[in-house]
Formats: sequence, C-alpha cells, structure tokens
Amino acid sequence: MEKAYVEQRQGGYYLVDSRVSLESVVFAFLDGLSPETIATECFPTLTLEQVYGAITYYLANRETVNTYLENLDAEFQKFRETNQRENVDFYNKLAGAKRNLLINQWQKFVSKQMLISMKLSSRHF
Repeated sequence: MEKAYVEQRQGGYYLVDSRVSLESVVFAFLDGLSPETIATECFPTLTLEQVYGAITYYLANRETVNTYLENLDAEFQKFRETNQRENVDFYNKLAGAKRNLLINQWQKFVSKQMLISMKLSSRHF
C-alpha cells in the first residue's frame, strides 16, 4: 500500500496532515538544506519521513511542481506590483526606512573600524 505525503487543497500543495506547504519544503531543499535540517530546524512539526516524502514527491513530479511554483511566483509578482502602485506613500516610507537603516549600519561599521585602528596604532610593537 502506497502512502501519500502530499495532497492538493485550497489551490495548493500541502504535506498530508499538516499546514506546511510543499513549496516551503522544496525551497529549503533547493537552497541546499538537508532533509534532517528541514525537519528539525525549519519545520519541527514535520517528521523526517514527511520531509523525505515531500522531496520524493517533488523529484517524481518535478515538471508539474516547477510549473506550479512558476505560477505562484507570477501571481506574487502581480500582487506586489499592484500593491506598490496602490500604496506609493507606504513604499516610499519603507524605502526611506531601509535607507536610514543601511546608513546607520554603515556608520556603526566605520566607527568600529576607527576604534580598532586607533587601538592598533596606540600599541607599540
């Protein structure tokens, strides 16, 4: 008797008896994570058997799953573009906050490098 590890529901692929999507496991696997890491660190609610089952399903149905993932990505990009057009002020604020964060990180880095340089130059070898 064959055991099913992946099922289609609500327009997507999910691991049986779980709320974890197939794409979550597949992306972790494609990023180079081992099944053991995926099971213990990424999705501790899954068993190692479920993770291997999901990966096996992906490998056996790669063309279908890749098409599904491409469609998901296209939907996401469309949603993102629409959202950015409809919320220009929010995205401008977000970009400003990101810019300020990067500036602050750079300033901290430069300050730290200056302190290190000063400490090294004050030592006599």
